[in-house]
Amino acid sequence: MAAQETALTIRRNFERAAADLLRQFGQVPTGNVCDSQGRSGALDYRIKPVSTASAFCGIALTVDAGPRDNLAAWAALEIALPGDVILIRTGEFRDSSVVGDIYVGMARNAGVVAIVTDGVVRDVPGIIAVGIPVFACGVSPNSPWKNGPGRVGLPIAIGGVAVDAGDIVVGDQDGVVVVPRLAALAAADELKSVLAKEAKMEQGVKAGLTVPAWLEDALKAKGVTYVK
Repeated sequence: MAAQETALTIRRNFERAAADLLRQFGQVPTGNVCDSQGRSGALDYRIKPVSTASAFCGIALTVDAGPRDNLAAWAALEIALPGDVILIRTGEFRDSSVVGDIYVGMARNAGVVAIVTDGVVRDVPGIIAVGIPVFACGVSPNSPWKNGPGRVGLPIAIGGVAVDAGDIVVGDQDGVVVVPRLAALAAADELKSVLAKEAKMEQGVKAGLTVPAWLEDALKAKGVTYVK
């Protein structure tokens, strides 16, 4: 007799980025986080907050829900830990929502700090009332099914970026950035230099600076032709 097929594959135990590393990315603008890892790491620009709240920093809990289905997303709530960010891959399916306000409310109750999807969501007034950031490519009142197949806690590609469960995820009004767990230490070290440079430039702006100090040397090095 053939073995029964299962709807979901779930990895319960995966290594999460260390708490001290996570704290270093908290309350840091996503642009600076990108700068700390080679000016990259941001998800597709269309993935933006549909909630009033937008700033977050947490640990990735990955979900591959597939198109028009959210069984895997619901199953993720069973293993979610406080501080997690649930990332739901739909394959950019946008003809129906993947989650709504009830799901978001239960996720918040589990300690989830944000939800990110490459699909669409519904119940925006309720989502806003729940209070945690929700990022999506748009809104649709159409509902998904709960059949699977799907995967939880395994690597996914979402918004053009590879993400594994346990990675660091940072979000704000500009978008969402992923810091791979295995590269987080190097990114955190680089972030210190990025923030110091940013602070110096902000001081220059406050002092009335109109042209950055590096521009003259850059133009000499790269070459410039002025035309009338």
